[in-house]
Amino acid sequence: MRQFHKPFLFGIPVYAALMLVCFLFAFPVLWLILTSVRPPADMYYVHRGWNFTFENFGVVFENERVVESFINSAVIATLSTFFSLLVTVCSGYMLSRFKGRVSSSWFGLIYVFRCVPYISWVLPLYFVTQKYGVYDTYAGLLLPHIAVHICFFSWLMKGFFDGIDPSMEYAALIDGCTRWGAFFRVALPSALPAISALGVLCWLFTWNEFLFALILTGERVPMATVVMAQFVSEMGIEWNLMAATAVLALIPAFVLTLFGQKYVLKGLKM
Repeated sequence: MRQFHKPFLFGIPVYAALMLVCFLFAFPVLWLILTSVRPPADMYYVHRGWNFTFENFGVVFENERVVESFINSAVIATLSTFFSLLVTVCSGYMLSRFKGRVSSSWFGLIYVFRCVPYISWVLPLYFVTQKYGVYDTYAGLLLPHIAVHICFFSWLMKGFFDGIDPSMEYAALIDGCTRWGAFFRVALPSALPAISALGVLCWLFTWNEFLFALILTGERVPMATVVMAQFVSEMGIEWNLMAATAVLALIPAFVLTLFGQKYVLKGLKM
């Protein structure tokens, strides 16, 4: 009779729990994909038969507002990621390497803002954007995203720079480099995996964000997450078209995660 080792027996519940968690995460996505390829008459019976169609995606692509919203979401996500990293990398480096009144004040400021739920910013931001004429514009949507990213990702960048040995930077300073020279030539290349990881997370956060997009935009700058709600009307919910739009929104995030997962894992291990 075959003897099983105790580690193998103890590992069975762990594997079973992992499989259950994977199923719970994968099932809604699978159901969403099946709904997106079902005709309107069969969308409530996605588990029956093999009557599939791609007409839902054709209808979605014919909607100019949906296409425009995807372009706007991609532009906003890319710009907010670029400007957020530009500030966050410098902020994290300062918090890690410099100890003083300025650094402590900056850390306390982002700590206070991070403790405040960002949902409470929405109403003041709405009035501010209305007052300064940037409501329903790229600027009115970019600035809140950048502010949220700076408050959160500055902490992460500080932790990444704390894990990098500063001795090489000291050696560069002794060799005649300025502090900026040591930063760009030594610290920044060492932190590239972490920066790549934060870039992926920042882009995905902005791409999937709903609340700012709902409150701070209107007709001029539609966003993908908000446009999905247009399929809810007095006549009912067009689940097939909403599912098709959601599947299209999943594709950029899936591709970015697929190609960026190694950088995310490498960055989180720093």
